[in-house]
Amino acid sequence: MTLEDLRVFVAVCRAGSLSAVARELGCTQSAVSQHVKRLEREAGVSLLERRPRGVVPTHAGRVLCDAATDSIAGLDLALRRVGDLVNGDSGSVRVTTGGTTVRHFMSEAVVAFRQRYPKVSLEFRTETSSRNCFDALTAGNLDLAWVTIDGPVRGIEQRPVVALPWVLAVRADDPLADQPCVHPAEFGDISLIRLPQNSTSGARLDAAFAELGVRAGSHTCVADWDTALLLAELGLGHAVVPVLPGWEVPGDGPLRLVPVPALPPLPVSWAVRRWDALTPLARTFADTVARSCT
Repeated sequence: MTLEDLRVFVAVCRAGSLSAVARELGCTQSAVSQHVKRLEREAGVSLLERRPRGVVPTHAGRVLCDAATDSIAGLDLALRRVGDLVNGDSGSVRVTTGGTTVRHFMSEAVVAFRQRYPKVSLEFRTETSSRNCFDALTAGNLDLAWVTIDGPVRGIEQRPVVALPWVLAVRADDPLADQPCVHPAEFGDISLIRLPQNSTSGARLDAAFAELGVRAGSHTCVADWDTALLLAELGLGHAVVPVLPGWEVPGDGPLRLVPVPALPPLPVSWAVRRWDALTPLARTFADTVARSCT
């Protein structure tokens, strides 16, 4: 078996489809299948179970996939560290995160890091959810993921950075705009602008509402908190959002942010495969972002 066989096999287990991996790698489905067959001959057991809508790993396949994922991740990190030793301060830092994260959490840190390490390449891969960030971190040659915390994830270490309080975004002419805070009982007649259900922050907000017995209606769904703020400012609904770094809401403008103290803060964190194997440059960038956020 070869390292490439293992990489392709892990990708197939993750995608659940030979054809999807073939498209991703720019090769034929037959070529992907050959990688898997070579592993099955070496192992002497079937590793994939074919189903009408794709493939899933067998029990033996899951054992091999878990081991291969950990081994490939460790090898990739080792090669990155060797590269940094060879290149000095001209390596790279690769980060996966949401589309608006850099603007809100990392803009100040990016400038400071770039001034200190002008030759280092900063690469950002955008994902639509924390779960996708975890998958990309596990499968790809990435250093860091900036995620919303939602419990432990196998093979991933998370380090909390900041907890974000929640506020209700309303127009300045809304009856709730001048209140010092909003209580859960007041959400009954409010139409909320919500994030998709597959987002971790949206799921945490729903869970908090359920714990408090809040049943707020929703007629509008958006992909990010910035859009939720804009629609609230336009009067298309109310938005319960975390207070993100970099938001500036003028006191005399059309929008107000009213605290919702009953909601538990939203924790965000760095996630890595192994902190002790992180490259020095990636560790420095993570620490720079953490300092700028706190």
